[in-house]
Amino acid sequence: MTPESNQNIPESDLITGCIEGNRRMQEILYNRFSSKMYGVCLRYASNAAEAEDILQEGFIKIFKKIDTFRSEGSFEGWVRRIFVNTAIEHFRRRKYLMPVTEKEENTIEGKYTSVLDELAEQDILNLVQELSPGYRTVFNLYVVEGYTHKEIGDILGISEGTSKSQLSRAKVILQDMVRTFIDKHRGAKTK
Repeated sequence: MTPESNQNIPESDLITGCIEGNRRMQEILYNRFSSKMYGVCLRYASNAAEAEDILQEGFIKIFKKIDTFRSEGSFEGWVRRIFVNTAIEHFRRRKYLMPVTEKEENTIEGKYTSVLDELAEQDILNLVQELSPGYRTVFNLYVVEGYTHKEIGDILGISEGTSKSQLSRAKVILQDMVRTFIDKHRGAKTK
């Protein structure tokens, strides 16, 4: 069977095959979702090796829990949630977050205006990767995944205020990084 014909296997057959432990179906599921989920893992990881670890851990969970998928919502959405949760668990084991006082939070908020519009999406993703793991995780959960600060606090075991301050700091750092990036590239164009 060619890789192209593997894409034609209905999701329900793929899920059933994986529940039954069919290695071929597991391989097809892996091939169908691995590149997209690697992108999710990479957003939370410090480097490619860490992203690969999260990817592997996520697929192990998928294969162990696939029988719990209830066909409510999309299968890809279910898979994505498993990977986001795996990345969060990976992050929590490292405990990168530091609490910030409300006074510190207020001095950070609104300090800079956004300059992100001047960058390409890949440039932004690369800059987000350079954030410390704590800032990167809160930024991704809030901006990319759409969680509220309360939800992030519950997920990471931190206060809602700490989540807000981590996001504020991440934005300030990102904006400084963006300015530096833009200045560097403008300077290169004029030479």
